[in-house]
Order: sequence, then C-alpha cells, then structure tokens
Amino acid sequence: MAKANSYSETTKLRSRINLKSALKKLDTLPAMPAIAQKLLTLPLDTNEGEIAMLRLIEHDPQLSAKIIGMSNSPLFGASIKTTSVRDAAMLLGMTRVKSVAIGIAAMSALTKMPQGRLSVQNLWLHSLAVALSMRTIAQHMSAGNRPADDQIFLAGLLHDIGYLALAYLDTGLSDELHLRMDEKSDRSILEIEQELLEVTHSELGAQLAHNWQLPNEIITALRYHHMSDSPEVPDREMLPRIINIAEKLLPSFGIAELQAPGIDDAEWVSLGIDPGKNEEICSRIIEQAEQARQLTNTIT
Repeated sequence: MAKANSYSETTKLRSRINLKSALKKLDTLPAMPAIAQKLLTLPLDTNEGEIAMLRLIEHDPQLSAKIIGMSNSPLFGASIKTTSVRDAAMLLGMTRVKSVAIGIAAMSALTKMPQGRLSVQNLWLHSLAVALSMRTIAQHMSAGNRPADDQIFLAGLLHDIGYLALAYLDTGLSDELHLRMDEKSDRSILEIEQELLEVTHSELGAQLAHNWQLPNEIITALRYHHMSDSPEVPDREMLPRIINIAEKLLPSFGIAELQAPGIDDAEWVSLGIDPGKNEEICSRIIEQAEQARQLTNTIT
C-alpha cells in the first residue's frame, strides 16, 4: 500500500511539474477562435459595426442557432418566436448578443476533446446562471457603479474557464480536482487547488484571458472572483464582487465550488445595494437559475 501511495504522489508531482511547464507556454492552449477575435474588435456604436457583427454570427450556423435559442427563452421575455439572428439581437440587445457570442465561441475552443470528470454541460449551466444572476444584481446598483452589460455577461460566462483550461492541459489532475470538489469538505476550492495544483482555476482563466487579449476588466474578474476583497482589486472594479456574490447565491448549481455560505451586509453595501433587497434578489436569482437549466441545452 505504501508503494502504491508513493507511486500516486510521484505521479501527481510529475503532473504538477508538467502543468507548470505548460503554463509557461500558453501557446499550448488553443488560440481564441477567429470569430471571437473579430467580434472583440467590432465597435457597436455605428450601423456598420452592428451589421458586421450580425453577418459574422449569421455565417456560423452553430453560433446562430445558439443565439436564437437563447432569445426564445422565457428568461428574456420573448412574446413571439424569433427565427433569425437579427430578431434575436432586437430582443437581447446588440451588446448582449456580442458578449454571449464571444463567450460561446471562446469556451468552444477548449471543448474539442474529452474533458474527463469535468462536465461541460454542468459548467455551462453554472456559468450561464452566474451571468444571469450578475445581471439581476447589477440592476439593483446605481448607474455610476454598474458595469456595462456586455462586460457582465462575458465575465459571467467565462469566469470559470480555468477549469476547461486545466482539463485541456492535464485531464488527470482535472479529474482529481473534481473528485475532491465532489467530496463533502469544509475546505475552500482555492485551498484544494493550491494543495493539488499549486495554481488556481482563477489564475489559469486569467492567464488564458490575457493570452487571448481580452479586456483588462475581464482578466481582473477571472483572476479575483474568489478573492474579491483582495487589495489587488481596484475599488472601481465591481465585476469580481458581483461574481463572488452570484456564486455564493448558487453554491452548488451546475458545479459545486465549496463556497463559504452567507453574504454579509457589507458585501451588498460594497456594490451600493441596500442589504434589505437581499431576499428579493435571492428569490429572483433562484427563479432564473431554474430557467437557465432549461436553456442550457440550447448552448451546449
């Protein structure tokens, strides 16, 4: 038994060394899909930019189908069935369509191979529910504090992309991580990751986002969404705090991240939200999360 344990620890150590080596060469990860790169550079403050975005999405049948499927969800109050990307954009809004399209394309780059114990569908469910929850939370913030809608959705959809990056780099270590996440434990996800990987999914996601030249606000959100009270987070950066609260409200939805339960009044106040709105926000988020469960099949 001792020899078996020794072999197992040696294997894990070797995997961690290999993982660190891979992180030094981020080009081992897939490049951001071309369509996502093009969408990122398109301005939406002109008719030409909007038309170019719609054409890009329309030329990608899978992406088009997912955007249209999302627009037909009760989540967005569709009264009639939309059948085109243009109709979907009218309902969802151009900025939201852009961020959702980038998020879907970006995540698809890392799902071209078996992911082991990591369920891509569960990750999508969690990510979509968090993005929707972030929107609900942001609606209760003052206009001066509220991040842009496209940033909210993109940060929400991509906040846990580090899990996909890990599965791509080392499926064995990813499997071990998710095995430990599934166990009943009082330990935080960051503590488990540091012990097992010596790097967190937050850092993996942030490094990937940096490599993909995503906006700095998104990189910061990915890196600090589990440590939103870090002194490294500028006071004006609200995205990490919004994600952190959204995940606490959905601790085991899609994936179980072992979040510490409860949100204190100071966390709501840090967003400029009256803590008395807590129950109203929580009720709405639980309702949306169940609707997200029904929607997930259209974007996975």
